[in-house]
Amino acid sequence: MTPQERDAALLDCAGMGRADQLTIAGGTPGVVLMERAGRGAAQAIQARFKPVPTIVLCGPGNNGGDGFVVARRLSDEGWDVLVASLVPPEALRGDAALMQGRWNGPVLDLREGLLQGRGLIVDALFGAGLSRPLDGPALRMVEAVAASGVPVVALDVPSGVSGDSGQVLGGAAQAALTVTFVRRKPGHLLLPGRSLAGEIVVIDIGVADATLDAVGTRQFENGPGLWAGSVRWPRPEGHKYDRGHALVAGGGLAQTGASRLAARAALRAGAGLVTLASPPDALMVNACHLTAVMLARMDGAEALNALLEDRRFNAVLLGPGQGVGEGTRACVAAALNRGRATVLDADALTSFADAPHDLFGAVRGPTVLTPHEGEFRRLFPDLADLPSKAERAVAAAARARAVVILKGSDTVVADPAGMVVIASDAPATLATAGSGDVLAGIVLGLLAAGMPAFEAAAAAVWLHAEAARSFGPGLIAEDVVERIPRALAALAAWPEGEAVAPRVIAP
Repeated sequence: MTPQERDAALLDCAGMGRADQLTIAGGTPGVVLMERAGRGAAQAIQARFKPVPTIVLCGPGNNGGDGFVVARRLSDEGWDVLVASLVPPEALRGDAALMQGRWNGPVLDLREGLLQGRGLIVDALFGAGLSRPLDGPALRMVEAVAASGVPVVALDVPSGVSGDSGQVLGGAAQAALTVTFVRRKPGHLLLPGRSLAGEIVVIDIGVADATLDAVGTRQFENGPGLWAGSVRWPRPEGHKYDRGHALVAGGGLAQTGASRLAARAALRAGAGLVTLASPPDALMVNACHLTAVMLARMDGAEALNALLEDRRFNAVLLGPGQGVGEGTRACVAAALNRGRATVLDADALTSFADAPHDLFGAVRGPTVLTPHEGEFRRLFPDLADLPSKAERAVAAAARARAVVILKGSDTVVADPAGMVVIASDAPATLATAGSGDVLAGIVLGLLAAGMPAFEAAAAAVWLHAEAARSFGPGLIAEDVVERIPRALAALAAWPEGEAVAPRVIAP
């Protein structure tokens, strides 16, 4: 992995376990790793909280062992610390038992009344690898923590959150701070885990870069470090034809807005030329609103096929405002048959709800699908209930033989080979009419300019969020289009500008 990829890398639970195993096999005892983890967590706590009466809730595994280290380190600094354990000390094993033995205070039975009078709770009950819903005393304690109103520091993840999927298993308490180790986990970026984690601090416990490379990962936080080198910027000696000619297939008179948003976004994002093709009744409406975007008449699949005889059209978008039905299906089939870079959004996806395999079987060239959760469920009903959004997107991409942008507040981009990027920074203001049309247009513009499909999809998601963030409250879709230049300027300034990935802290 490159340094930029390592910064953005996410470790799932299996990968984290493998990294631990390789580091221990390389000569670093597990107890040393645990001491480093607990020390780093204690330092992170001290940097953010004044000394207050604190309770550390320890679970039966290594997460609980980390908690005993945190308790000892804070106590050595003069903090008033209580420790309560889900299991009796004699039931602990391995490194966790060693760390419990180094704690010089009492270990209390886990009970809700212990929270009274405490000004901080350290949640070390269960880590990222939790595989079943909380129940019994653990669930009751987590519910009491959630109801207490006391600030919570979670070790690794808030107990009850899956580190792989971000889903809540039984229950979870909101954390003010989550301290995790080596690298963030997918569940720190996927909802609802992202919302429950609060501030996330990553502690370096001494796992070498070579070990991370050996473990490997195919999941990353989305950011320019992954794809900035693939952006096709205008060249001094170039001209507009170097950056491609994008074609947007639009709908009829009453459905023109979506395709116009997409066309303008494609032009802003870097396509050298953009043509909006629409039925005859929409031509005049589009002409009244557009200047730099060219217009063409397209009344059905036969007309689209004729347009695509011109090979200068190197990227095509279908779906926004096009209408659901057989006509749109025929247009999609005509475009895919040409093997051009193709983006399918909105109506182009819904039109295949009763025959998704017809769509997947027609894919020939670089193709990007941009479903929201409802459209995803219509196309991939058997995948829609998989617990992890990343897992859903990967399975869908493999089936469709296309890049999938599974949209939402935690948008996931996946390719058929299993590469995944997760967006962690999309502002809530993007939940507005037409926002998805703009995103599809940005993908189209980047494809037309020459970016590979996966990189174009990931870059588009980042630019979309950056454009919206630069505007602020009151955002509508037209504002996103007009802020694309600011997002591109921020990208052009990377990496000299603000860092994209959070730094890893060495205690």
